[in-house]
Amino acid sequence: MPNQSSSGFSHLNADGQPSMVDISDKNDTHRIAIAESRIYLPDIIREQFRDNDIQTRKGSVFQTAVIAGIMAVKKTPELIPLCHTLLLDNCDVQIHLEGTEAIIRCTVKTTGKTGVEMEALTGASIAALTIYDMCKAFSQEMIIRETKLISKTGGKNDYTR
Repeated sequence: MPNQSSSGFSHLNADGQPSMVDISDKNDTHRIAIAESRIYLPDIIREQFRDNDIQTRKGSVFQTAVIAGIMAVKKTPELIPLCHTLLLDNCDVQIHLEGTEAIIRCTVKTTGKTGVEMEALTGASIAALTIYDMCKAFSQEMIIRETKLISKTGGKNDYTR
């Protein structure tokens, strides 16, 4: 039964109850989503930045955050209740400092019937949380300022911020 809702939300059925979107009639297409998280790092943390990373007793912060982001992308359907399980073609997490912030970009690719924007958003979010966790011994003044979708292509509607 196709999802129908008077509210227009795709994850509610005609009775207003949560429902996984039926994608069985969709065609496979190549899909790409890019999401970004930004985390403010106070001076004491940025002072630890050397050789494109921050070193702590727990290890390399950005390298660990990259791995955490990729792992999170793979676990998205276990974390977001109505997400479909997807076969991912690729996931790339890049982190760099820009001013007082660490910028995390997560790019996810698949060939399938539904998009990967939730996977990209989850990857960027978890990478930001990992940076926070690994740096909290220096300061808890960090602020995860925003996580947003930058672009998605390959579905019914492309989007670019």
